[in-house]
Amino acid sequence: MEQRAFGNSGLTCSAVGFGTWEMSTTQYGAIDVQEASNAVAAAIDRGITLFDTAEVYGPFVSEELLGKALGSRRREVVLVTKVGFVCEEGKIGPRNSTFQHIMTSTEGCLRRLKTDWIDLLLIHWPDHDTPYDEPIRALEELKQAGKIRYYGVSNFAPAMMDVCERAGHLTANQIGYHLFDRRVEPAILPYCQAHGIGFMAYGTLGFGLLTGAFTSETAFKQGDWRAGGLAFGLPLFQREHFLKELRVVARLRELAARYGKSVAQLAIAWVLGHPAVTVALVGMRNVRELEENVAAVDWKLTPEDRAEIDRIFAEEGVPTYQQAQQAL
Repeated sequence: MEQRAFGNSGLTCSAVGFGTWEMSTTQYGAIDVQEASNAVAAAIDRGITLFDTAEVYGPFVSEELLGKALGSRRREVVLVTKVGFVCEEGKIGPRNSTFQHIMTSTEGCLRRLKTDWIDLLLIHWPDHDTPYDEPIRALEELKQAGKIRYYGVSNFAPAMMDVCERAGHLTANQIGYHLFDRRVEPAILPYCQAHGIGFMAYGTLGFGLLTGAFTSETAFKQGDWRAGGLAFGLPLFQREHFLKELRVVARLRELAARYGKSVAQLAIAWVLGHPAVTVALVGMRNVRELEENVAAVDWKLTPEDRAEIDRIFAEEGVPTYQQAQQAL
């Protein structure tokens, strides 16, 4: 498995990371928890070294399941989690990135993950009611105490990162990036490159769109966040857009098939082809999905392939939102 560096931090990880939002069991439709847990050990065996979770996945469920699944293999991986929300009585409340809240929340993460340290701790979303550098002071203190090794942010714009960088140094920014959502390309990816900050892409498979599993008959059940039609501010799962996107996926499948690859592997290879990307996060519900995702790492798309992909989007009239406002 290819290893990549997080900017200039010294932290490295596998090019594909194991995303665990689906392990929340409450926000992403049905999932076989045991199969997903088995996939964790299998992922380590196949060279995946980064596992990403968050306190709000459940809330708390994903962290608890991941902590159990890692077990004695905890030291073999880069463990990433995210804080910055109020979570009480099984419900997710408002954002809170105050110094004390970050300190308290981190203790909960450590307990649920059954670990003495977190390799990379991120502020999950910007708390616009708290100065952006206030949580950095908390993260610096946690680092000095040995409770975290590195820290960063998630879903932060360049101006917000500027404030954070004056208080410390960010190891990573984690934001959604996939073929149907390219909002990070004009400003965020160049900023990360210029400032030695690693980039973690979530939603690499378009939240299922790029798995090839959806059809025009697909309907999202209650409890699945996609049922609302929006994906982080974009109308990807609204019916009119969804049907056009399926036509794009069908053509992408044909392109991938010329190389003996799947559309999911094409989607992963496309994200990993951007020089600013450190790791592409992918949900893996079972060993079969794991095997498919791992096989994408060594595939390098040519400039001609990438141009053909762009032509497909243009011909089908499907936007990629480069100039759209990021939902922060």
